[in-house]
Amino acid sequence: MSKVPMARLDRLLANLGYGSRREVNALVRAGGVVLDGVTLKDAGAKVPIVRELPTRLTISGVAVDPPAPFTLIMHKPLGVVCSHREAGRSVYELLPTRWRARMPGLSTIGRLDKDTSGLLLITDDGDLLHRVISPRAHVAKRYLATLDRPMTGEEGAIFAAGDLMLDSEDTPLAPAELEVISPTEAALTIIEGRYHQVRRMFAAVGNHVTALHRDRIGGLQLPADLAAGEWRVLDEAGGAAIFTQASGRGATDPAHP
Repeated sequence: MSKVPMARLDRLLANLGYGSRREVNALVRAGGVVLDGVTLKDAGAKVPIVRELPTRLTISGVAVDPPAPFTLIMHKPLGVVCSHREAGRSVYELLPTRWRARMPGLSTIGRLDKDTSGLLLITDDGDLLHRVISPRAHVAKRYLATLDRPMTGEEGAIFAAGDLMLDSEDTPLAPAELEVISPTEAALTIIEGRYHQVRRMFAAVGNHVTALHRDRIGGLQLPADLAAGEWRVLDEAGGAAIFTQASGRGATDPAHP
């Protein structure tokens, strides 16, 4: 049996963004930290770093935030960016303010541009991030695209061929799968993540994407009950689903990760 990792209470809460260690000490002295029903008096006390910690530890009567490592599934709305450095409101502003002070920090796993909505993963788990975005992982992403004009019927074969070249690039795209929904709507599944790839693919065949929404990463489906701008913690089953290469619309839909 592996040993349960432990951490000093003040260091843990400071890393979770609840304030400086001095501020955490004051919070503890005021009786604001309770573990398993017992009010903690010593900020140097050791507490277990386990997934179920939010069910055991409360801060001012509210469940503590999940300790690292953890991952969020978010329904990214239109109009927000995925970077700390881009101008405009970011997805991080949809999260609790204190999470901007978490250590390790949170990062998106890949990005959706300002004009694209849908499934977004945010994590402090560097190993997971690199595993998902690694070209060797071939984690598929599915996008629902609305187009400016009807498709010609040739797009599916062109995208699947594996020889489509985008402007200003010197290597062809990997084969992609197109599912026609209507003359101006399609689901496109890709295994790469090049800059504005879906929009540029349709531009390469003479069309224009007017709306774009990602609904799946691997076998992980955007939950139907997760509204735009909402997020929740991804559980182990949801995390495993990322690496299940589901097909069609029957992919894993974690109602309550």
